[in-house]
Amino acid sequence: MSAVLKEDVPAHLKGNGRPVTEELTLTDLKVTGNIPPELDGRYVRAGANPLSGHSDHPFLGDGMMHGVRLRDGKAEWYRNRYVQTPFIKDPSIDVLDMSVMMDMKSSKANTHVIGHSGKILALEEGHFPYELDGNLETVGATDFDGILKGSFTAHPKICPVTGELLAFGYSALAPYLRYLRVSADGKLVQTEEITVGGPTMMHDFNITENNVIFMDLPACFDLNAAMSGEMPIRWNDDYPSRLGVMPRNGTDADVTWYDINPCYVFHPMNSYEDGDKIILDVARFPYIWRDSTMDFPDPVLWRWTIDTTKGTVHEEQVDDRPGEFPRVADDVVGLKHRYGYEMRGMEGALVGDPAKASGGIRKYDREAGTFEDCEFGVGRLGGEPVFAPAANRQGEDHGYLMTYVYDAETDLSELIIVDAQSMDDEPVARVHLPRVPGGFHGSWIPASVVA
Repeated sequence: MSAVLKEDVPAHLKGNGRPVTEELTLTDLKVTGNIPPELDGRYVRAGANPLSGHSDHPFLGDGMMHGVRLRDGKAEWYRNRYVQTPFIKDPSIDVLDMSVMMDMKSSKANTHVIGHSGKILALEEGHFPYELDGNLETVGATDFDGILKGSFTAHPKICPVTGELLAFGYSALAPYLRYLRVSADGKLVQTEEITVGGPTMMHDFNITENNVIFMDLPACFDLNAAMSGEMPIRWNDDYPSRLGVMPRNGTDADVTWYDINPCYVFHPMNSYEDGDKIILDVARFPYIWRDSTMDFPDPVLWRWTIDTTKGTVHEEQVDDRPGEFPRVADDVVGLKHRYGYEMRGMEGALVGDPAKASGGIRKYDREAGTFEDCEFGVGRLGGEPVFAPAANRQGEDHGYLMTYVYDAETDLSELIIVDAQSMDDEPVARVHLPRVPGGFHGSWIPASVVA
């Protein structure tokens, strides 16, 4: 059957945006193809799934985790679980009430999920992380033994060399930005206040072997909108766009700022050092939310090259085809990458009738300057591609890409596992699932991180 579309609900709650409220545990999962036996862990993805059935904006739904446990060539289970935040216990709480926004346990926990130091963390950038167990049940909010005093980004970076979790938190009230460094064993060991020009939405940032790079961009808090109960962020043409480079163990006094052209970046692909230069590949928007908080032009891949000797930034558009949710293999985060992967079909995911859209994964070869696509087909929309390494790995792209794919014809979903080297349209394996609503970010969490 085709997906039912309703005209009396917002676009983000139509098609595969329709929330599901039933929490399932399924163990008898049909698989087409062969799951690589070396894949021992969980693929988990976060999304906004309003318990009430309604949310005023795609970012405001309640956090639900969708996970599949892979082991010994089998899909052992699929689970979907709400993160047990205050909004689940009391759905009448207004997420846009300023007192609620400033309560650090009042997270929607709907944006990202990672594994670090034996824990699974559900993340949303305005509040504390929420810890989950291996079955995706909620343990509770965490403030790192009382040391975390404010928000924690949805996009921390795990250094593949040191095992550190590098992060930040932003706020509508001063201090507007804090840098956070968590040790490999899960202790918050450094908090630094960073001076910026005002309260902005800093969704993500970048790391290299020796530095972190903040993106101070013109998506600014609007107190009038906040007082009116609206999404409190608007584009500000008067706010300068800058990149701030700081040593990973540095302080505010060590930050060097570099001016760039006005733009917004939700998600970088990766960044790394090349002598005196710092290279950043990013999914760049010319602006966001100028007229409304549903105002999204198409993002495309750009490369920024910071020349730390000359104090300049060279800005280069890499592609003119839209794409978002860029990723690299986890073991090259902050190091030089050759390959990067993006979600295709973001624009289709927001239309009322997904049967008219199509999705896929784009693989970039940044050394050769080429790309290739894995196509899902018309009416099939996927999400962020997450990399998992193959056994006896030979080469950066020797591994698999995972994402949930929704089929508008059947109104069902699959976890697909794609060969990252061949980028064949036919996945290595498909795990057949009930409908998994469209969501945001996810991770491959090996059993070596969370048993």
